[in-house]
Amino acid sequence: MNKKIIAALVAIAIVVAGIVGVGISKTKNVGKSQSTISREEAVKQLNKLYGKIDIETASPQKAPIDSVTSNIADELPNIEKTYPLTVTGRGDVNVEIFTSTEKGGSGTDGWLNDVAEDFNAKGYRVDGKKMSVSVRSLATGTAVEYINANVYTPDAYTPSNEFFGEMIASSGVKINMVEKQLLGNTAGILLSKNAQKTIKEKYGKVDFSTVVKATQEGVITMGYTNPYASATGLNFLISTLYAADSKNILSESAVEGFNAFQKNVPLVSFTTLQMRESAESGVLDGFIMEYQTYINDKSLSSYSFIPFGAEHNNPLYQIGVLSDDKEQTLKKFAEFCKNDSSQKLAKKYGFNNELGYKSNMAMPDGKTCIAAQKLWKDNKDNGQEIVSVFVVDTSGSMDGEPLNTLKSSLVNSINYIKNDAYVGLITYDDEVTKQLDIAKFDLNQKAYFKGAVQNLTAGGGTAMYSGIVVGLKMLDEALVDHPNAKPMLFVLTDGEPNEYLGLDDIDKAVDGLNIPVYTIGYGTGANMDTLGEISKINEAASISATTDDVIYKIKNLFNAEL
Repeated sequence: MNKKIIAALVAIAIVVAGIVGVGISKTKNVGKSQSTISREEAVKQLNKLYGKIDIETASPQKAPIDSVTSNIADELPNIEKTYPLTVTGRGDVNVEIFTSTEKGGSGTDGWLNDVAEDFNAKGYRVDGKKMSVSVRSLATGTAVEYINANVYTPDAYTPSNEFFGEMIASSGVKINMVEKQLLGNTAGILLSKNAQKTIKEKYGKVDFSTVVKATQEGVITMGYTNPYASATGLNFLISTLYAADSKNILSESAVEGFNAFQKNVPLVSFTTLQMRESAESGVLDGFIMEYQTYINDKSLSSYSFIPFGAEHNNPLYQIGVLSDDKEQTLKKFAEFCKNDSSQKLAKKYGFNNELGYKSNMAMPDGKTCIAAQKLWKDNKDNGQEIVSVFVVDTSGSMDGEPLNTLKSSLVNSINYIKNDAYVGLITYDDEVTKQLDIAKFDLNQKAYFKGAVQNLTAGGGTAMYSGIVVGLKMLDEALVDHPNAKPMLFVLTDGEPNEYLGLDDIDKAVDGLNIPVYTIGYGTGANMDTLGEISKINEAASISATTDDVIYKIKNLFNAEL
């Protein structure tokens, strides 16, 4: 009888273990196809699909590249269209303020907007003239580019932390700190409970240093956001360098420490959303976020918050020389932000939380911050080769301004693709055309790339999935000669796929090949839901762009990934 009971219990345990195993497998493949196939099976599927596609081959023609220069002023989109005011001040003396997005959005992310509206309603006056403020919300790195390139200069700026204020000062722009801290916030690493337990058991404590060490040693996988665009991402980069060498974050030992860390980072996210989706799918054990965002999102309650780096004190800077009336208005607004009512609202929205954390990191100057960004760009791939293919929509809907703007975007991107990357180009309409075989992006390949892009014409349908199949086939063949390379596919489209293959035909192959497919939806006709599903399969970004900002967004994507 006892033997029978034991046998039954063992059988039940095996069944339960199987169910749990399946559950874990399913959880780790959220956003992927229902059953991940092997690479060998994926290649077979790819070859079968590829064999059914009619492919044309263009004759490559060179174009001179001496005229290809980077001009940030030309890349930046029209600010009024792309980043409209979130608060419009209508006083006789009005001060415009750039703000970081976590306090210039809506709901609990709208603290500065709400405070500005309250301030404007008070009717404060200077020399009999009514004071007011306007607010414009945009990403931290983008705000700095507008200011440093002298494209659009606000009267004031409040980033998340002081790094980007230092970077503005280093560019020669006159900048003066009006208030060191409008409200308090903290950058942190969100760790899964399993990762926290593992680190605690192996290293005895859980803090920034042990998280970095655990990542360097391959114990956990970490993700962070692009330090060119994100204040939290730049804070994380500088903190990682500081952990390696607190005396000189640009030293050889600092770079060695960063490279050891970066070697085990599966992705640097273009957006916070991409990073969160990667964590939800089980790819990441930890990722970075500000405490205010963390505390307001109940879905993140299963993660522990580990503070790091410089404090996000949301300083307020005056930009340039202002009139006396504007200076007084700005100072009055700073005082209003610090009053009890405004600070209570900040607390309600998730700011001003006392976490018992104080940074011991010395604040680097702006030139050091800029050098750290370049260091990241040069070292983020740890010497791993990048092999990429651009899959470009040339269907009839792209005719005219859409295609011309997209061509300008791709030519401009030459400035942001590293010379040692490998690049190929295909286009699709009713059919797929191989415009340029994959080759090292040296001077010769750049000339062919520019020539191919400039000669693109539009017409026909939208065989996007056929284009993706051909791009994947090119990458798979390139990996034979570059087995350790990092493959990447970039798909640019303005419409709904309407020819031949569908997502159901290719999703398992994309999944099994493990090649990230970055998608850029261009204009209002692009189906961003569909594009998002494609990108989500292998943790890539999906970006929505318009005629006004496509050049800037493509530049940022390639700068981060290539």
